[in-house]
Amino acid sequence: MKAIQLEAPKQFRRLDIDEPEAPGPGQALVRVHRVGICGTDISGYLGKMPFFKYPRIPGHELGVEVLEVGPGVENVRPGDRCSVEPYMNCGQCHACRKGAGNCCAKLDVIGVMVDGGLCERFLVRAEKLHPSTKLTFDQLALVETLAIGCHAVNRSGLQPGEPCLIVGAGPIGLSTLQFVKLAGAKTIVLDTNEQRLKFCRDVMGVEHTLTPSDHLDQDLRDLTDGALPDVVIDATGSTASMSSAFGYVAPTGRLVYVGITTEEVHFRHTTFHRPEGTLLCSRNALPGDFTRIIGLIEDGRIDTKPWITHRAKFDDLPDLFPSYTKPETGVIKAIVEID
Repeated sequence: MKAIQLEAPKQFRRLDIDEPEAPGPGQALVRVHRVGICGTDISGYLGKMPFFKYPRIPGHELGVEVLEVGPGVENVRPGDRCSVEPYMNCGQCHACRKGAGNCCAKLDVIGVMVDGGLCERFLVRAEKLHPSTKLTFDQLALVETLAIGCHAVNRSGLQPGEPCLIVGAGPIGLSTLQFVKLAGAKTIVLDTNEQRLKFCRDVMGVEHTLTPSDHLDQDLRDLTDGALPDVVIDATGSTASMSSAFGYVAPTGRLVYVGITTEEVHFRHTTFHRPEGTLLCSRNALPGDFTRIIGLIEDGRIDTKPWITHRAKFDDLPDLFPSYTKPETGVIKAIVEID
């Protein structure tokens, strides 16, 4: 069966791999229909993702069909359409016992640390499948990226009416934006890319967008009654941006890192101590986030239509992928079709 492997940074390889075995206890055999491309995949391709292990079959944003289930599986059955929760946690470590399997000490994320969904079929723990009778495979492939934003906003403790600054309007920033809006917060988006900011205004309905400038502090104060944002969520993965974000937070405000960098982040202690700021990190997502998002899409409260801006056939992906790394191509979300 066909698969695509990232052998090393910027080196894709088309493979013919063995068919998976029959599913064992607690497992399901799934057919992959859609794979979303996200910032993690791009960082892995560029060699900038600290958790990526090469060689690897990528693909963790998935819309799949259940083909067969193993003994003891009750949550899904053959024919079900599902989103995949790609975080393979151990269930036994300190984090897992606290219900935080998203930061399990032995975590394996499919498509990042173990082989993922850029193939025709694979085995997965059935408990990690989230079915829907209403969503399309396109929509199911978007659930994981939305879950990242959902978890980040949950981490922030954002309250209705609070000003929230989202730094970075890429796919993760946009997923965060969905839940900032659902929280009823005052939304501000900051990015260097005017094309992305235009998407936020025209498609996502964001009134306030900013670009970095020498007067950014005043611009933020003008939008927040002089106090700066109560919540700042940095989704850039840029060391410079993440370092600057400490200065954007209002008194008693919260700064959330959802982007990841391999470099050191620097700040002057007094900048963050003076407002008694709180620093939070947001990693992956939780099972309840997937359940909530599927319900929100089914109920029409999240519109997924604007998200998919680019499509690729499976065999064409290695040739097209480099273009997805370039901001000028206007990629919000690329979807790979494996029909």
